[in-house]
Amino acid sequence: MTDRVSPEGIARNGVMPRVHGHVSRGPTLPRSSPLFAGRFGRIFRALPPADFGPNDDCSREALMRLGTKMVADRDPEEPEDGPDAEESGIPAAYTYLGQFIDHDLTFDPASSLQRQNDPEALVNFRTPRFDLDNVYGRGPDDQPYLYKDGRTFLLGKRLSGSALGQALVARDLPRNSAKDVHKNLHARAIIGDPRNDENVIVSQLQGLFLRFHNRLAADNPDWTFLEVQRAVRLHYQWIVVNDFLPRIVSESVLNEVLPHLGNGTNVRKDPPKLTFYTVRNQIFMPLEFSVAAYRFGHSMVRPGYRLNDDIGPLSIFTPMDVGDAATDGPRRTLVGFDQIPSGWAIDWARFIELKARPYGDSNDKRNPGNRQRMQLAYKIDTSLADPLRSLPQSVVSDPPLNLAQRNLLRGWMLRLPSGQDVARAIGVDVLDDKDILIGKFTGKNEDIKGSITEFGDPEFQRNCPLWAYILAETRTRTKTETEPVLRTVKTSNGDKQIPTPLLGAVGGRIVAETFAGILNGDNTSYFNVDPLWTPFSDLTDDGQFRLKDLIAYALEDGLT
Repeated sequence: MTDRVSPEGIARNGVMPRVHGHVSRGPTLPRSSPLFAGRFGRIFRALPPADFGPNDDCSREALMRLGTKMVADRDPEEPEDGPDAEESGIPAAYTYLGQFIDHDLTFDPASSLQRQNDPEALVNFRTPRFDLDNVYGRGPDDQPYLYKDGRTFLLGKRLSGSALGQALVARDLPRNSAKDVHKNLHARAIIGDPRNDENVIVSQLQGLFLRFHNRLAADNPDWTFLEVQRAVRLHYQWIVVNDFLPRIVSESVLNEVLPHLGNGTNVRKDPPKLTFYTVRNQIFMPLEFSVAAYRFGHSMVRPGYRLNDDIGPLSIFTPMDVGDAATDGPRRTLVGFDQIPSGWAIDWARFIELKARPYGDSNDKRNPGNRQRMQLAYKIDTSLADPLRSLPQSVVSDPPLNLAQRNLLRGWMLRLPSGQDVARAIGVDVLDDKDILIGKFTGKNEDIKGSITEFGDPEFQRNCPLWAYILAETRTRTKTETEPVLRTVKTSNGDKQIPTPLLGAVGGRIVAETFAGILNGDNTSYFNVDPLWTPFSDLTDDGQFRLKDLIAYALEDGLT
């Protein structure tokens, strides 16, 4: 029997009846599956699936109720400029780098018809890798329309804007010419993975990767396409390991899995220590990761963002008027899958530490720093921003529209174990029910709605959905790390220390081992082809190469 997670494998209306006392809902994913490979698999195969009531209807009702509580109450003033108690010390760009990484790991070039003919999805090209297939697609030989000359990428129309009075120059993604507002036609992006046009921010991040590739090609005219591609991939993998993971995972957990980070060495001297992510034949995507742990990023999404001096703050979904002459039409939110208005070029210093910006003042709405500041991701906690209560039709086409409810139901239908069972399997202290809090982790009692059992007792008594458990444990992370991590944010007003919840003993372990396991099992990653490799010195800042350095290099490509 094989592992399947296709939509066809999930019951109509999300519910299937129990048969002879056994749960038969969802894909046929046996707990002790012999498969260690393929597109999807399990890390904790022997753990029983969690249920949240005596029957499926009761479980569904309990999860829907909990999901309602895991979305913040509506604030009529959001989105707005300025500091926010929900902010972490993580720059907002990392929220969308996380989305970009997700699209890279789950890239599937097969057509829907091919998937129907191959429902087990065990073909080699479907295994997850950090190889930027979401950028390169199938390459210039098979998808020449993505490329200008077989070596560099095509770019789209010019975008403009203003960053503290200085002109911004950017490019939209290349798009088809089918846009017609009268026929409801949209200018779709022509890129390696259409999902990277899902919103304006990830769309322009995709554009930066195209420009990073193009600049490397221009600076190294003797390199072939494959040589440029290899350099881009290795720098990207370095960011994933040395920049992204340390931003989101507890230091002690991360150093257990990737000891070279704590020891300041390399993966040859201190190779990854994989205790739970086990590969027999092919690397795979664990359901505990894709359906629970990696969905931590949903809690980092802000209600809206300012793009540049003139545009914003714009809601991620909820319609609101822009009222600016720089735009080309009635576009009012950051929803993607269409041509970006010409005045919407992102000022990336508002998303990542390119330059020190004012911090702003939440007590003074007229403070000019509120409009100029670097925006920060929301804290990783058990509260999602209000716009995620009702996703638009361009993002989802089936109920429920509430993202928290969707995450909880999907974990249940795919038969994930409870957070407590996974904690015991890992061998770490299990959170008490009273410590599994639902709400914003701002440090204010009024921002906590209650403990999980207040929204389902006995359904959630010592039986927390894995996704909710992983978010809840960010308050303490591990037994020895109970104080909030203070992350330093450099501003033109001086350094600010901001409490920043991080993934802990369960969530951090799943994410770190999945990333390390995929890189370790991929014979094309720098872990294997060149474990002593380091980023090009002319791209680094103080010997480090981070997302901000990739962005800075891409932005200096001479576009006019």
